Amino acid sequence: MQSRHRFVRAFLALGFAALFAGCSAYGSPGKMTPLDMASGSQARSTQSAVIGDAAAVEFAYVANFGSNNISTYAISASDGALKQVKGSPFAAGTGPTGLVIDPKGRFAYMPNHGSSNVSAYAVDATSGALKPVTGSPFGAGYEPYFGAMDPSGKFLYVADNGSNNVSAYTVDAKSGALSPVAGSPFATGTYPDGVAVDPKGKFVYVANNGSNNVWAYSIDSTSGALTPVKGSPFAAGSQPYFVTVGPSGKFAYVANFSSDTISAYTINAKSGALEPVAGSPFATSSEPYGVAVDPSGKFVYVPNNGSNDVSGYAINAKSGVLTAVKGSPFAAGTNTDGMAVDPLGKFAYAANDSSNNVSAYAINSTSGALQQTKGSPFAAGSGPYLISTCRRVASACVPPPL
Repeated sequence: MQSRHRFVRAFLALGFAALFAGCSAYGSPGKMTPLDMASGSQARSTQSAVIGDAAAVEFAYVANFGSNNISTYAISASDGALKQVKGSPFAAGTGPTGLVIDPKGRFAYMPNHGSSNVSAYAVDATSGALKPVTGSPFGAGYEPYFGAMDPSGKFLYVADNGSNNVSAYTVDAKSGALSPVAGSPFATGTYPDGVAVDPKGKFVYVANNGSNNVWAYSIDSTSGALTPVKGSPFAAGSQPYFVTVGPSGKFAYVANFSSDTISAYTINAKSGALEPVAGSPFATSSEPYGVAVDPSGKFVYVPNNGSNDVSGYAINAKSGVLTAVKGSPFAAGTNTDGMAVDPLGKFAYAANDSSNNVSAYAINSTSGALQQTKGSPFAAGSGPYLISTCRRVASACVPPPL
């Protein structure tokens, strides 16, 4: 099956109007109530059924774009293996792209590209199960793609690929329900895809694959409204699809699909402006699509959709410069899209769009090298896209600090 991203690239010469009309036909861009916790005995029973005698303390969520659902897995603490939890897969809207987990670990939100809305869930931190929030799904702009939340869990931001804007929402702390922020949606560049919020909750970054740039915004801490940062937009490579900010808040990284590079930026702590890191952009394999930084901020991993592998880099903590990890790139499945690292930084996961599975790796904590785990790849739904992870902390399931 041809990747939806290859479809995008093949039609660039026809102009953006024809390109995105065609991609819309393919369903791609450019292509909860309070926690319902299980009792202790139920939790033990569920965990036993999922991963044997080991307690499930981490979970992984995979958006299945083609089957309109979310595969949910318990992560084995010993080797990173994945086993689907009871009730998985959980229903989503049409063309789900990637689950955004509340930094406080209570709720999760899924932009649905095909149905132009956002599904909201309460997260059961004991079992990993997802329960729809009352009122879900909530309206979005046209063809929403990826999303991100601020560290307080008060605001959600979703890139509306088809309407060239960002929908901003206030999150009800008790129910998880979404309400539009005053002034939302906010204008972006052309065909926005990736969204990231810095760890201090001061800035939002949006990668625009049609205008080849990154818009930066400051966040009003009271209302959640967005104001463009001076100097925005900032130049990126060709077709930037994904952006992430490292856990230190010092650096941002953008995957440029058509130029086979990753752009690295230093973030101005006061203004939020982006300044290219020395040597940026850095070469990847073919058609990089996502970016994941491990929780320690030492390594960056980039899934390459065209070459079916993952590029790994070590991050210079002072400069943000990237150096390829020995052995990189690392083999994955067919048409690799999303990438995630577990909250402990021990394991990495790559979603393989066309082989309908997830590659799992153990991370060498010294070198950053990836080694596929026993049993990898693990079956997913149709067209797995982005991956999210979280770790059980008390009665919540908290994602990595990204």
